[in-house]
Amino acid sequence: MAKRTQACRNCRRFTTEKTCPFCKSTNLSTSWKGVVVVLNADSEIAKMLDIKEPGKYVLYVG
Repeated sequence: MAKRTQACRNCRRFTTEKTCPFCKSTNLSTSWKGVVVVLNADSEIAKMLDIKEPGKYVLYVG
């Protein structure tokens, strides 16, 4: 059975675990919209979204 993808409400990263492996939060949601993949944390988009590390992020977490 496939694990459900969730988004962390704190760091806006994806996870299939019960806790976020990046910020260790348990504040997760299955309600999210939009995806942005940041390859360069110095890019204008990363700065606009206040993203400090490369990765796959959610634009909105419900």
